[in-house]
Amino acid sequence: MGVALTRAAQWTAAGSGKGTLEITPLNESLLNEIIKFTESFSNKHPQEAAFVFKEPLEWQTKLEPSMFESGYEVSEKTAKSQELDKDGQPLLLLKGSNISVRSFAQLSRLLRVAGEKCLKETRACLEANRDPIVKILGPGYGTIEGEDMSMLRLLDKMKKEEASDNEMKMKISLLLQQLDMQLLNSSLKQISQEVRLTPAVVKNEIELLKRFSGAKEDAVLESLEYTSDYEFSNGCRAPPWRQVHGEICYLAIKPVDTDLMYVTCSTAGVFLNGGREKEKNEINYERMSDIYKDLVTFLRERSATFVENMAKQKYTFFDEPKYEKHYQHMEAVEADDYGQAQKFYDYAEKNVYEKPKSPHVKTKPTESKKLEPSLKWKSMPGSREGKARKESKDEKEMKLTPPEGKKRTGATSPGSGKGKLPAKSEDVSESSSESEEEDEQPERHQEINTDLPSEYWQIQKLVKYIKAGNQTATVIALCSMRDFNLSQETCQLAIRDVGGLEVLINLLYTEEIKCKIGSLKILKEISQNPQIRRTIADLGGLQIMVKILDSLDQDLKCLAAETIANVARFKRARRTVRQHGGIKRLVGLLDCSSMGSSSLTPLQGKEIEVARCGALALWSCSKSSRNKEAIRKAGGIPLLAQLLKSPHSNMLIPVVGTLQECASEPSYRLAIKNEKMIENLVKNLNSDNEELQMHCASAIFKCAEDQETRELVRQHGGLKPLATLLGNSGNKELLAAVTGAIWKCAISKENVTKFREYKAIETLVGLLTDQPEEVLVNVVGALGECCQEQANRSIIRRCGGIPSLVALLTGTNQALLVNVNKAVGSCATEPENMMCYVLEDLVYDQENEFLRKKNQKILPLVSVP
Repeated sequence: MGVALTRAAQWTAAGSGKGTLEITPLNESLLNEIIKFTESFSNKHPQEAAFVFKEPLEWQTKLEPSMFESGYEVSEKTAKSQELDKDGQPLLLLKGSNISVRSFAQLSRLLRVAGEKCLKETRACLEANRDPIVKILGPGYGTIEGEDMSMLRLLDKMKKEEASDNEMKMKISLLLQQLDMQLLNSSLKQISQEVRLTPAVVKNEIELLKRFSGAKEDAVLESLEYTSDYEFSNGCRAPPWRQVHGEICYLAIKPVDTDLMYVTCSTAGVFLNGGREKEKNEINYERMSDIYKDLVTFLRERSATFVENMAKQKYTFFDEPKYEKHYQHMEAVEADDYGQAQKFYDYAEKNVYEKPKSPHVKTKPTESKKLEPSLKWKSMPGSREGKARKESKDEKEMKLTPPEGKKRTGATSPGSGKGKLPAKSEDVSESSSESEEEDEQPERHQEINTDLPSEYWQIQKLVKYIKAGNQTATVIALCSMRDFNLSQETCQLAIRDVGGLEVLINLLYTEEIKCKIGSLKILKEISQNPQIRRTIADLGGLQIMVKILDSLDQDLKCLAAETIANVARFKRARRTVRQHGGIKRLVGLLDCSSMGSSSLTPLQGKEIEVARCGALALWSCSKSSRNKEAIRKAGGIPLLAQLLKSPHSNMLIPVVGTLQECASEPSYRLAIKNEKMIENLVKNLNSDNEELQMHCASAIFKCAEDQETRELVRQHGGLKPLATLLGNSGNKELLAAVTGAIWKCAISKENVTKFREYKAIETLVGLLTDQPEEVLVNVVGALGECCQEQANRSIIRRCGGIPSLVALLTGTNQALLVNVNKAVGSCATEPENMMCYVLEDLVYDQENEFLRKKNQKILPLVSVP
């Protein structure tokens, strides 16, 4: 960590001061890696986490004492940990704005307490402790430029002294060196992609833009002015105390179609600042937007008129950027393993903090146009209309028919039936257990004939009205479109075939709330279709929906979250939501203060609906292991625990659905127990809603691997409703979840006794026939655990369970066979149970050393004394 901070991190030249970390993508990437390492340190290395630092790490903090709860003694101005070192000093002490920390365990807890502020706290800590390893292990481990002799010195000390501390120091030193290498490798990748601005580049760009600004009809800007006329010798106009942060100058920009903006140009890029404060007549330097790579890219995102008028100018400002926002399509052709041509579309660059992972193929831009947020529509390359112009007449009705039985891994191209569009290569570390829920289906093209229903043609006319109409015509056409049954595939394909998806997504970029709401209501309905949702993802619809989650309009947020929930049912879409900051925004929607109110105002009801839609979207996104981790880091667990107390089943279903999906991760199972969610999960087992019961039982199934959780289920009265739900044999999904929960709960002997009292053993035996394998695995597993008690083995015999278990031995399901053998083996310890097997007429096979049956009554596993 010391070498990376010294050589890779970008520090400001602060003269006589210590200097600060610049606000750059590289530094943010390094800080995030350090945060990730520190947060998981306690879980991965508990012994090393308890090691007390040689000297405390001290810095100025923005945290309040009230943020520290269990494990800390808190007063109005101080907070100190109950854990002490051997000298009686607290391992964490917060006094006023000063904080000192003496162990990795406390650092991990501090980052969890900091939440969204963890990045700022980490930055402040490293700025105050430029070589933290010296504080942690001592001066002998300091970073020396040009060489690193710390390990040799440590080995020398271990030979001379037999101190136990030295072994611990060596382990910690190795872990920190491993982090150092990881940071250096990460920084090399970042530096290879990073483009840093200089005062000269910024000045040239501003001068070019000024030439085409003013009162002219086709001006790209109304005005563009520096906020300061004084230029320093280095070309900067920012004051010296801001130049140390990499800032170059500040601009006041007035686009033709938006309000006046105050912009900061820095070495890291261009961003919106807080504007001029009237009272002090000073610039508010705080960053208020994403960072863009240059001024033109920034203005393209802020002004549609700028984009339109700039395209009219004869002068070319810059070479066309490699990646274009929204709908700039990039196409590459490379032979895959099957010799088929593959295409990669829509590599969108949000800002310099989120650079896309480009595929390992050479790319060349095709003829493309940027989709502009206006009410006058143009057909885009990649749309059905745009590609139709390129197709010859004899290709008009081409159909796509992949090899039978072969699954397709990419989205169907919205443009034509001439091939397939594979998804971008998945992250290797994406959940290996996560299966693609939607097999890629061949795109079906409606043949152009008179047999199509009239709705098909009417919807296509409405789409054309939206393209050509003004704002009023657009709203009317959207309302008319919603009068059709959009759940019918014919209506959905009618919208897609005439380029309606591009139009609807384009509407989301306008400033008209009614147009956005109308568009999202239609997208929400038609995104139930797998082909439609993949096309929405291909066209960049998820990116703008994620941005809409920041809207002040509650209806917009609800509709955007619900549409994301529909679209994010496949891996690539879930990854897109995460990479564009969607997880953090969706978790923010869960923060609902009105949940405990008995009587709700319309405003509070809308707030609850926003939280429900946010939970619905997180449910879809939580099928990815990376998204589960992102939800946890964004503070989603406490908010889900709060929503779990809701009395409304429509709120509880997505909340519990998200929890049971995330319960596959150990960290979530621990959090569910610590946040006291087991009580609410048990409570909702008594609900009248079978879907809610199923998700609660499934969550208990996953969490009951832990002994303490099994005890909590029993203490809160969860075993009786589980036994009662066994009677609902018609709902197989519910039955599979309930039997799974009973199986895991039965691992504890106290729970087995309770299940016998509730007559659950008899019911389980009755489920050994005519059930899906998923249910049978859990039923037999539960019986195997219940066989721990002699009384239960007798019950299984009396209910005729042994012949049913024997019959299951002929199956091929490995998990089922393992559980059956365990159950049969336990039952066979009782002499009376052995009488159930017919032992006469057995033939002993000398060659294979197995008993073979002469008639159908003989069990293959029975042995002769």
